[in-house]
Amino acid sequence: MTTYILIAVYALCAAAMVFGSARLVHMLQLEGYKNKNLVHWLGENMPMVFKVPSVVSFCGFVLMLIVNTVFPLVSFYVFIILAVVYILLILIYAKKSRVENAKKPLVYTSRVKRLFVFISIFYLFSGTILCLVDLLVLSGTALSHMPFFPLFLMVGIGVFCANIFAKPIEKAVQHWYMNDAKNKLNERSDLIRIGITGSYGKTSCKFILGTILSEKFNVLVPPSSFNTPMGLTRVIREQMKPSHEVFIAEMGARNMGDIKELCDLVHPKFGLLTSVGPQHLETFGSIENIAKTKYELAESLPPDGCAFFPGDSDVCRKLYDQTTIEKKLFSVDYTGESDIRAENIKSGSYGSRFELVLGGERIICETKLLGKHNILNIVGCASVAHRLGLSAAQIRLGIRKIQPVEHRLQMLPTSNGITVIDDAFNANPSGVRAAMEVLSRFEGRKVVVTPGMVELGDQEDTENRAFGRVMAEVADTVLLIGPKHTRPIYEGLIECGFKKENIQVYRSLDEAAKVLWTQVAPGDVVIFENDLPDNYNE
Repeated sequence: MTTYILIAVYALCAAAMVFGSARLVHMLQLEGYKNKNLVHWLGENMPMVFKVPSVVSFCGFVLMLIVNTVFPLVSFYVFIILAVVYILLILIYAKKSRVENAKKPLVYTSRVKRLFVFISIFYLFSGTILCLVDLLVLSGTALSHMPFFPLFLMVGIGVFCANIFAKPIEKAVQHWYMNDAKNKLNERSDLIRIGITGSYGKTSCKFILGTILSEKFNVLVPPSSFNTPMGLTRVIREQMKPSHEVFIAEMGARNMGDIKELCDLVHPKFGLLTSVGPQHLETFGSIENIAKTKYELAESLPPDGCAFFPGDSDVCRKLYDQTTIEKKLFSVDYTGESDIRAENIKSGSYGSRFELVLGGERIICETKLLGKHNILNIVGCASVAHRLGLSAAQIRLGIRKIQPVEHRLQMLPTSNGITVIDDAFNANPSGVRAAMEVLSRFEGRKVVVTPGMVELGDQEDTENRAFGRVMAEVADTVLLIGPKHTRPIYEGLIECGFKKENIQVYRSLDEAAKVLWTQVAPGDVVIFENDLPDNYNE
């Protein structure tokens, strides 16, 4: 009977560990299901993840050793009590470790469900081995029942190993879905396919271009930031209809070769490069590698295709110069020759107005979008639209219809006289400078709420310090989110003589927001600059 009870206790502990793994599965999902990213996250959050398992397991070891040595006759009964407490503590840990009010909650996709199956197998297997050691090797000794207590310490190992075991199956599933998407695309030789890539501005350009081209074509624009092979595969399989005339594919990358993989799926004829900058430097390693990866789009275009490049960037102009197929250069600030450019830009709370110079034509355009970088995005999309045969009138009307993309310099309506600008999506060095330039054009007290920038590799502290210096020239009050991560921003502010009493530091956005709304008044302008995902919480 004791054997069956022992087996049941080990099995219950293994089941509890599956629940205890939910937080790490959430982080793995946010880290793109890459184990190396999960290991990096674990390294950054070691105390938070392992403190409770270590203390609980150590106490279990010590208490069990004392009981086995001093009270061997009742050791089994004491073990059952300790085991029940141990399992309850695992379940409490599972509940407490969940990210409350997560910005991006764990999505129970088919992949996550399969991952939990492998996690269950891992812990059942581990529990079985430990139980056999307990029964067959250590039974009756001073170390009896001790193998039970390492299970809680495996909280990270279980998710890591399960992800490795699941990888072949995930590859097979992805391969099948991608082949199905390719077959569907192969049946649409008439479909105009456009690829958009860049360090930043991809999603904005996707929606801008989709709006403009809708003046002439039936356009399929993938939702949100669907810019991975599986994201685009899902859109092609589930949303593409025979009536669609244009497909716009946003192409994201964190490693060299990622854009080529997307091009092998979509086979675009037209390619728009939005920018090349220090985004995802942690994985790319250098600006040169980023430029090479983004250029994979132009290299993948057919001989009769056309590539579009922003002239305002020296790096992008070099890529333009080395391109041999048809190519177009668009600009805002570049004083050299461009195929299309914007001039006389004016902006304010109403949005922006500018002249679009296209060949010999000048088109007066209006948009709700703010920021010179958004005007550059519009000019690039107008260049693509012009190449696809849209008239000047259609382009102008399309530009007027463009809606701000959520969380990208989006003016939020308020009824209290406070102007709120939401620029919380994925800040980068170019974007934060543009945001501060936009903020400088407003009247009233200016408040910046930000956690700074991430994924900039060795340049991260330097860029955040520079962000602080730029911010010091514009802002009146600054709320920093995350004491450790925003230290360089704080230093940049102080370097420029910004008053310490006007800098407030908080551990979370929720904490900062509660205080913020007690401090602002009608006429103030508040900008939320970036909002880090939950795996960056301090």
